[in-house]
Amino acid sequence: MLNGSNGIIHRKNRLLGALEPEDFRILEPHLELVELPKGKVIYEIGEPVRHTYFPHNAIISLATILHDGGTVEMAVFGREGMFGFVSALVTRQSFGRYVTQIPGSASRIAVDRLEEAGRHYPRIREMVFRFTEALLAQTLQTVACNAVHSVEARCCRWILSTRDRVDCDALPLTHETLAEMLGVQRSTVSSVTRALQVAGMIQQGRGSITITDRAGLEEMSCECYRKIRKSFERLLPGTFDQTA
Repeated sequence: MLNGSNGIIHRKNRLLGALEPEDFRILEPHLELVELPKGKVIYEIGEPVRHTYFPHNAIISLATILHDGGTVEMAVFGREGMFGFVSALVTRQSFGRYVTQIPGSASRIAVDRLEEAGRHYPRIREMVFRFTEALLAQTLQTVACNAVHSVEARCCRWILSTRDRVDCDALPLTHETLAEMLGVQRSTVSSVTRALQVAGMIQQGRGSITITDRAGLEEMSCECYRKIRKSFERLLPGTFDQTA
């Protein structure tokens, strides 16, 4: 049996929740609950990476920074995964900017502790390896998406990806957040979301977007949304099961 309410909270993360109880007990004493407020830069490029984070309901983006100060999304993390471990494999330095896009909580563990557990416990090691492969697939697909697909299609992908990581159709997404993730002007995002609302796919509120036609969004989204989701489901079954 798992003891204490903290164990239940830690296992809101899908990776931690999927571990066998005996494996989770190896990590539990070293897990710390933290809050991640919106806009918090958790790691900046080149900063030392000391902890791996397992989000519960927060959504964090990994972005590369351009010379003009612009940002382009490379990956997104939520309750399905973890972040901070891959960067720490050799250099222990962050290769991108990790920033909270949707606030929430997370569990974190010192990288050294997770690394040690992976060396001694095969199922923990397999969890890390499976997620790392899924993350690589997501990153490669996102690079291709940013290069060749329209802002409209990418915007739909990001809205759907956010929905996969929360429990309701009302998403705390602002035009500013979407513009930052898509690497475009805020006015461009406003035009796209206005068109989506007219088409009956979303309803916009103050600082929020509510999905009203998921099937329509999926049809308008690029193939990347389905490919990324398929990779996660292949490597980590049940990742986006809304009933989990």
